[in-house]
Amino acid sequence: MLRVGFLTSDGREIIRRYERPKPEFGQAPEALLQGFAEIPEIEVHVVSCTQQPMRAPEKLADNVWFHSLHVPKIGWMRTGYQGCIRAVRKKLKEIRPDIVHGQGTERDCAISAVFSGFPNIITIHGHHAELARRFRARIGSHAWCAARLEEFTLPRTQGIICISDYVKNLVSQYKLPTWVVPNAIQKMFFDFPRINPPAGGRPLLVNVGVISERKRQHELLGLLESLREEGLQFDTLFVGRSSPDSIYATEFMVRLELANQKNGGFEHTHRLDDASFCQLFDRAAAMIHFSAEESFGLTFAEAIARGLYLFASDVGAIRDIAQGVDRVQILGQNDWEGLKRAVRQWLVSGGDRLPRPSSPPAEFVQRYHPKFVAQRHLEIYREVLKNHW
Repeated sequence: MLRVGFLTSDGREIIRRYERPKPEFGQAPEALLQGFAEIPEIEVHVVSCTQQPMRAPEKLADNVWFHSLHVPKIGWMRTGYQGCIRAVRKKLKEIRPDIVHGQGTERDCAISAVFSGFPNIITIHGHHAELARRFRARIGSHAWCAARLEEFTLPRTQGIICISDYVKNLVSQYKLPTWVVPNAIQKMFFDFPRINPPAGGRPLLVNVGVISERKRQHELLGLLESLREEGLQFDTLFVGRSSPDSIYATEFMVRLELANQKNGGFEHTHRLDDASFCQLFDRAAAMIHFSAEESFGLTFAEAIARGLYLFASDVGAIRDIAQGVDRVQILGQNDWEGLKRAVRQWLVSGGDRLPRPSSPPAEFVQRYHPKFVAQRHLEIYREVLKNHW
């Protein structure tokens, strides 16, 4: 039996919803834990730090335990996560894992892993140093601090799991063992009963992502408005958190409301649960994902699992995710005219009325189903331990 210390963030801490009864993990860690639950020869101990005491179940599955650690605010980023490091190290001494796996470099997970006192690896979801450079993060901002933390942490681990070749190339400077393992997507997107898109009516286009400069919703909205002015009929739903502290997001919400008043059919929602996402993807005709930078790509992969038609910018891991998949158009990162032509042609030709596949390609399932991704992690853990000792 291999015992793993799995360090990840509890979403209740991130959004300050301490009253919720169950831990909430990011899409990728949640899917990976679903896969681990199907592998009886591994014992997983999930460890998460929080600034307020919260209710926590002892177990998430037969072979998955959960440990919520209260760390006062002084022990977080302002002190280099010293409180989190100490609390995690103490708990791991009790658990005695064979290996520790830190999920992500933007918060306390990676640095707690490297100072855990046990063999450790880190999964890097997005390269924060590259993002800070590309978007010129202000000194002292969260993005700038995350980049500095990442640069400190990565050289000190025994290996890095990268979710794409793109991310692997970005971390090659550290001269460490690396493995490319795509993020798993949750079982629901493979298993949830499919519904047929409604016949007739206007096709629905969806865009999913935090309203931000990186996701470029302003530019996309302008493009879609111009297509509506050409007489093309479709509706659009933007799904993603819109922070009132973001000038970009605030201005976008104003523009969206004006577009809706003028043409109708432009809407926004902050958040959907996974079941609602499955239903939305089944109901929608296409997704447009035209980010300036992308390494995570889970929403893109989830849409593929549901057979949605996709338009995307050629950035980050997008080509890796779309490998072997039909019904995807990938255009140059800034080819807005090309995107406009592609969407126009697709609408005029009746692409939204073509039948969609009943299931994703087998090779896609092998890359992204939780069980297969978890099995690959188990192989990596054993490889690290063999080389470590």
